[in-house]
Amino acid sequence: MNAIPSASSVQTVHVPLGERAYDILIGPGLIARAGAEIASRLKGRKAAVITDQNVAPLYLKALVASLEEAGIASAAVVLPAGEKTKSFEHLMTACDKVLEARVERNDCVIALGGGVIGDLSGFAAGIVRRGVRFVQVPTSLLAQVDSSVGGKTGINSRHGKNLIGVFHQPDLVLADTDVLNTLSEREFRAGYAEVAKYGLIDKPDFFAWLEANWKAVFTGGSARIEAIAASCQAKADVVVADERENGQRALLNLGHTFGHALEAATAYDSSRLVHGEGVSIGMVLAHEFSARMNLASPDDARRVERHLKEVGLPTRMSDIPGALPPAETLMDAIAQDKKVKSGKLTFILTRGIGQSFVADDVPASEVISFLREKHP
Repeated sequence: MNAIPSASSVQTVHVPLGERAYDILIGPGLIARAGAEIASRLKGRKAAVITDQNVAPLYLKALVASLEEAGIASAAVVLPAGEKTKSFEHLMTACDKVLEARVERNDCVIALGGGVIGDLSGFAAGIVRRGVRFVQVPTSLLAQVDSSVGGKTGINSRHGKNLIGVFHQPDLVLADTDVLNTLSEREFRAGYAEVAKYGLIDKPDFFAWLEANWKAVFTGGSARIEAIAASCQAKADVVVADERENGQRALLNLGHTFGHALEAATAYDSSRLVHGEGVSIGMVLAHEFSARMNLASPDDARRVERHLKEVGLPTRMSDIPGALPPAETLMDAIAQDKKVKSGKLTFILTRGIGQSFVADDVPASEVISFLREKHP
């Protein structure tokens, strides 16, 4: 891959989904411009802003001021931070507050936060009044490159992660890169796992570019904007080809089957494991399992682990603090995964770097044996 060209101040990735088409704007200063960008695209003049207790003190005031300047009245819904917020209890709170704000179908729900807030807010927007407009203002790297794009929304169940939800595309995504400067190193690294994922799915040149330039992505500036834009374009291309995950969109779940099982095993305790860390471990496991199945070289798995470890991400189950349940419990979580069809296990495996594919009917006996082998 040639060196990625310098970024302009704001880049636009268009998601061409016919009547549901929308733009993803990526660059600095977009929260200050949010009101103008929303007003130019949507007819409604009311908004419910759903955010969390960590993000609200940082960016809610600026967003509300931008909305007011554009003539959009708003009401704020501030929820607790963390994965456990993706529950029926907090979904009902959000829906009630949106209705109290008298948000109508042409008005919008705005998600101001990371993936948790984006997923829950999108679900609320999809079911209140049978669907109102929805704007994503993602404040984490993970949300900017993954969860804010594509229309998958939802909450968690005691049976597993993201098992309850709807497809509800946003009308606009505003990825303000300035907000990433307030992320902890841990949260930024967790988001970077999703960036690396796009290279490992089908863009080996992009993965090689990340291996050479990841420090510049972490530092900020044009490399960061370009990495986010490349990730959003990669996801948009897949979403347009398979909006409702009937086929190739499942590739976006590389590393997620193992990762989601590990999140469930830690009871979604962010002090132990956050989503991007689970994906990081999961991507290494997916490459190792592919090598075990004689689909790919063990050298590829080692290369993936080397890069993720270099940026500071966990790559092994043993990297997770505290004890994990036995392999059989992890297997139970995998069996509840959304990619299971007719009881048959479906994994995203690989034939090498950037050569991922959907593998149907993976033998459960091979998976449980592998989990026992890798269990700390």
